[in-house]
Amino acid sequence: MDVKPDRVIDARGSFCPGPLMELIRAIRDAKVGEVIAVYSTDSGSKRDIPLWVEKAGHELIGVFEREGYTEFIVRKKK
Repeated sequence: MDVKPDRVIDARGSFCPGPLMELIRAIRDAKVGEVIAVYSTDSGSKRDIPLWVEKAGHELIGVFEREGYTEFIVRKKK
């Protein structure tokens, strides 16, 4: 699946809850329907980001293991 993010947050090297906090800030600023990609090297993000996205009512399009980091693709739903 090829979704082009409207915004990329490069949080590699940032530790929990840094990547999640950056995503929350970006979602707050985004318009409904916008897609945000988060790059994270923090292993806690693999649990925290999907949990928060579901709890907040947004859409987790995908979680992809990349070379040395994880990419999370999130669509703002409301």
